[in-house]
Amino acid sequence: MPIFKVKVKWGKEVFNDVEANTDEDPILFKAQLFALTGVQNERQKVMLKGATLKDNDWGNIQLKNGAVVLLMGSKEEDVPNEPKQKPVFVEDMNEEELASALDFPSGLTNLGNTCYMNATIQCLKTVPELCDALKEYKGEVSLSGGMLAGSVTAALRDLYSAMDRGNGSSIPPFILLQVLHAAFPRFAEKSSHGGFQQQDANECWTEILRMLQQKLQAKNGVNQSRQYSSIIDQYFGGRFTCELKCTESEEEPVTTSEESFLQLSCFISQEVKYMHSGLLSRLNEQITKHSPSLGRDAIYSKSSKINRLPAYLSIQFVRFFYKEKESINAKILKDIKFQLNLDVFDLCSPELQQKLIPMRNKFKEYEDRKIEEVKVVKKQGNAEVEKTDVKKAPYWFEDDIGSNNSGYYELQAVLTHKGRSSGSGHYVGWTRKPGTNQWLQLDDDKVTPISEEDVLKLSGGGDWHCAYVLLYGPRLLEINDGTDKMDTTV
Repeated sequence: MPIFKVKVKWGKEVFNDVEANTDEDPILFKAQLFALTGVQNERQKVMLKGATLKDNDWGNIQLKNGAVVLLMGSKEEDVPNEPKQKPVFVEDMNEEELASALDFPSGLTNLGNTCYMNATIQCLKTVPELCDALKEYKGEVSLSGGMLAGSVTAALRDLYSAMDRGNGSSIPPFILLQVLHAAFPRFAEKSSHGGFQQQDANECWTEILRMLQQKLQAKNGVNQSRQYSSIIDQYFGGRFTCELKCTESEEEPVTTSEESFLQLSCFISQEVKYMHSGLLSRLNEQITKHSPSLGRDAIYSKSSKINRLPAYLSIQFVRFFYKEKESINAKILKDIKFQLNLDVFDLCSPELQQKLIPMRNKFKEYEDRKIEEVKVVKKQGNAEVEKTDVKKAPYWFEDDIGSNNSGYYELQAVLTHKGRSSGSGHYVGWTRKPGTNQWLQLDDDKVTPISEEDVLKLSGGGDWHCAYVLLYGPRLLEINDGTDKMDTTV
């Protein structure tokens, strides 16, 4: 593979050891230059010894290690904009103008059946602790193989950085797609028509987290009950206490173990109509395994309870099953209702429930106080309740940063699938703007405001978008500055 390390000069800045792979289209090299400088591809003029580099052909340009490549072009924010000649009303704006005016996040260009990756990226971007950890990561993208976890992590960091300064414009995720293809060749499989095949978005979600798990270090403070190696385990990871009982032998003792998870599964059966009941069915199941007391395979009853809640709870709806005859992952379209506000207290072990009660009591006190304030407003007519400085209470236990100390969650992202199998159809991300009830539909490069009612319609039941992966974040408790001191210890 002809990969060269070149020197890029851009104005007064010099970037050393920039990798250029002449087996790939030059547009990928230009995407790296965009990540380094913020100069959009259409503003770039890339030259080597008087020859200008095109987007899809290296032409007569001969690269070698140490070659000096000249980049000309300005970042979009550096170019003075022509003043508006007349005011433009919201009703007259196109999608791109509306996104900029309403401070919408950047969309992502579909590079050919890459909606599964785009939707995943948009949902994970709603986790501020993950974004902060990526900003602190110092690794670089390598296109020459090896260090795959580091390349995926660095590519995601650079993409999020480009999205943050994109002013609502669409960003092409070339580099991240390339390193994902290198790390997971199945994502690079092509159809008979020559384009990329559709992939399972939850597999992409899982694999990206697994890569980040290897590179993003945890924020371990003092007096922590457990030390984490990764921020993924710290903020996305939970633990089960599991009891296994042989139903065919009374003499065989019950065994207890602990299992970790990064995602809960909502199993869909004929009886399940609500997400909560689907989660409960996952925690009580029967399995077949070898019984040492009987000397043969036997049926065991497995009961699981959560003994550690993560700050961010990912829930997958198990909508796909393999049809051997058609050799496809067919989809269960059934309508499964989910909540905007989730309480998982009954999924937790008795020990964890006791630890959750103090913060849950604080939420109850807060809600009672709000009810009293509403009564005062009604009694006094239009008088307003005096506002005080408000802060957010810690949502974690003091000895376990990254946990959830109440069992209360708020929905902040939904990844949906429209179609009949995981390897076809279309994936879309739906996210809530932080601190508001405003939701956005992130359909590749199209960003559209929607309501909470629209989000709840994603529960399934037809060929419309069906919720596939839900991401819940911690519900935050407001406290009056200097009046409520939160005790998050147990």
